[in-house]
Amino acid sequence: MDDHTDGRASGRTDPTDPVRAHARTLVDWSARVERGDDVVVSVGAGAHDLAVAVCAELGERGANVVTTYSSGELDRAYLRAHDGDFDADPPHELALYENADVVLRLSGPLNTTAMADVPGNRQAARARAHRAAREARLDTRWVSTVHPTRALAQQAGMAFEAYREFVYSAILRDWEALAGEMAQLKEVLDDGSEVRLVTERDSGPDTDLTMSIEGRIAVNSAASVAYDSHNLPSGEVFTAPYDTEGEVFFDVPLTLQGRRVRDVWLAFEDGEVVDFSAGANEDLLEDVLDTDEGARRLGELGIGMNRGIDRFTDNVLFDEKMGDTVHLAVGRAYESNFPDGEEEKANDSAVHVDLITDVSTDSHLEVDGEVIQRNGRFRWEEGFEPV
Repeated sequence: MDDHTDGRASGRTDPTDPVRAHARTLVDWSARVERGDDVVVSVGAGAHDLAVAVCAELGERGANVVTTYSSGELDRAYLRAHDGDFDADPPHELALYENADVVLRLSGPLNTTAMADVPGNRQAARARAHRAAREARLDTRWVSTVHPTRALAQQAGMAFEAYREFVYSAILRDWEALAGEMAQLKEVLDDGSEVRLVTERDSGPDTDLTMSIEGRIAVNSAASVAYDSHNLPSGEVFTAPYDTEGEVFFDVPLTLQGRRVRDVWLAFEDGEVVDFSAGANEDLLEDVLDTDEGARRLGELGIGMNRGIDRFTDNVLFDEKMGDTVHLAVGRAYESNFPDGEEEKANDSAVHVDLITDVSTDSHLEVDGEVIQRNGRFRWEEGFEPV
């Protein structure tokens, strides 16, 4: 059986089918699709079964659908053949997103390292050239999700059947209940002025980083556009920090542009990265930070709260939502973190790259000098240690 037929969603109406349940959650809870909505469905190479189920759900709701195909191998072929001088804002792509109400991105890679030999600066150049289309897409009710494939299971170091169970345990949650729990953290961040993250490692550099959050709005990211949340699964609370000072070490590896990056260390002064290193593929990290002026500033501070995600899988969509983690993104900030009329304060960049640190041990998170999380446990959770 190949990845295109895993799950056999086509034609099923069984409510216990996790693929159809995934599609229903995506269409109803996450994207809030209504009759007459113009929907673009971007289908990854191994996400065929999920796409079939999603299109069935969209058809039942009377939406208007256009499908596109997404593949790392297609991108590789195009970018390696291109001379790197990209036309700015191709109008056909811009028109697609400007006329869409909803964009659903169904990831399902068959090769997670398909882009490994594409120069990072060429990928950054294309990202800069497609800025207007990206902004138009982000103005829709967009949601990104993932269909389990054998390539993703292999990347996670798991058997395929176990990986499928892992994916659906993260996606098929009681999202309303989780939203209520995460609202406690949102309230703390909304009322706060400064966040401090501290970790002390036996291996690797320590972290001591302070960030201003005053005047920002934290997002209760409960996997629905109704919560200004655009990932399924989700399960984090995030805000847009500024005036960052100090050093931070990210001990969770990630695959970026098809290459493994690990042990990233960043030093900040006056809100900007002034020094950096990585234990692997440091040149790729440098390409990201050199994308544009905004790439050396933070666009996001996110705190994972989805305890249905219980292990790292080298997939940022899951890893950054995991309980006991904090992630920081260099690059673009989300306008949802800013009050009405102040969206222009959002850090602007063609990139948004999340970097993750494990805070389950020897770590604490402070807001205005008060510890709100220690060793992965929040002050309202059982097991929290106040001192």
